[in-house]
Amino acid sequence: MKLRYIAALGGLLAGILSLTPVNLAAAPPAKQATPAISEEASAALLRMGQTLRAADFSFQARTIRVYSDANGEPLHIFHTMKVTVQRPNHLLVEGTGDDGSNKLVFDGKTAIIFSAAQNKYASIPVPEGTIEGMMKEAVGRLGVDFPLADFLSEAPNKAFMSGVTSGRVVNTVTIDGAPYDHLFFFQPPGIELELWLSKNDQSLPRRLIVTYRTLPGQPNFIAEFSDWNLNIHPSDADFVFQPPAGAVQAELKPVAAAQAKKKGGK
Repeated sequence: MKLRYIAALGGLLAGILSLTPVNLAAAPPAKQATPAISEEASAALLRMGQTLRAADFSFQARTIRVYSDANGEPLHIFHTMKVTVQRPNHLLVEGTGDDGSNKLVFDGKTAIIFSAAQNKYASIPVPEGTIEGMMKEAVGRLGVDFPLADFLSEAPNKAFMSGVTSGRVVNTVTIDGAPYDHLFFFQPPGIELELWLSKNDQSLPRRLIVTYRTLPGQPNFIAEFSDWNLNIHPSDADFVFQPPAGAVQAELKPVAAAQAKKKGGK
């Protein structure tokens, strides 16, 4: 699971629309180690991957992430987002949070990111024309990550396991009357992943906690999933962005460049 920053949709919008960047420098990559993933954990992730390869699905996620205020102090910000997926090339993310309402719309050719608070939007062309391609384009051009991207990839279980060297099932817990497997994974040099999957043939995600042990304060990213729907039938019109009255298109400003400028770099 390739997570370099603690960010969510709000963080992605922050970088594009020149709001306060939300990121923390990651530690350098470690040498590859021999994987030690238990069969039970691998089987649960495989079931999850097979389920999330569905052509169409939607879910809701409540997230808590860390951001730095003007004094550099780590604080927490909450978001709720509804995600609608139509494979291979349509995505809609509607988010609300402490920093306002935001939207990400991808129609297979262009990704539109909209901030209701500023009534601004940014457009990103996606030559590859897939959801994964769109995520890579956003990360490559803007320098931020969308922490739930692994669950939207073409092979969710493989994406989640990227860089992971060990994993196991901790135990079975009950959430709202239903059983869930609590899994724990480690990704060098110091990222811990906790994932709760429904204990059935679908293995749908219910909770995710990512803890960064090597970063100051050992911050984490938390997501709680709900309202999974694997029987939706969205139309192409659902992934078309119509700018609200008075909305202004913003110029793209890569996060890395903006930070270098603030620090006096070239």
